Amino acid sequence: MVHTLDKNDVNHEMQHNLKPKKFVVWLFIVSSMIMFGGFTSYYIVFSASKGKGHGLVLPDLFIYSTLVLLISSLCLFLASRALKSGNISLQRTLLWSTLALGLVFGYMQIQAWSVMVSTGAFFSNNNAAISMVYVVSGFHLIHIFAGVCFLINAIGGTYLKISPERQKFRMEIASIFWHFIDILWIYLYVFLLLNS
Repeated sequence: MVHTLDKNDVNHEMQHNLKPKKFVVWLFIVSSMIMFGGFTSYYIVFSASKGKGHGLVLPDLFIYSTLVLLISSLCLFLASRALKSGNISLQRTLLWSTLALGLVFGYMQIQAWSVMVSTGAFFSNNNAAISMVYVVSGFHLIHIFAGVCFLINAIGGTYLKISPERQKFRMEIASIFWHFIDILWIYLYVFLLLNS
């Protein structure tokens, strides 16, 4: 006797296979939160022992890059809505916009480091708090590049003939991670700003 799978069986099987992948993303997010919590705790303890913050005026590029990241999250939100309404062309355009803005954010972060160096705030110096500005923003930049990989995966899905469920999953994973790094950066930027 041959058993054939109907559409409900296939959907159930696909969801069963995708759940572990989603769990891994959430595990990575929680691990990242713990890591950044450790960074900010170190910064607080170090600053308290020295009686001062990093003493650095953060470059204006940090605020501009924050705005770029917020706009990228808006584009990704709109891309998710476009997918739900079945407008794949708009979804693709908005995903490309999100990706481009993410790369612009990365470029602006690197330029902000250049500004810091030009003011004499080097990574290696006598004030570990200044070094932590580089560490925190650098590790966040690594997360941006991981987010770019998720975006590329979601963009690829708009060109492939994959099931709507799989495309929805790609978008969901990209959205979860991208919005996480957006919220994380806002927290980090405000933290650094308040402790300067």
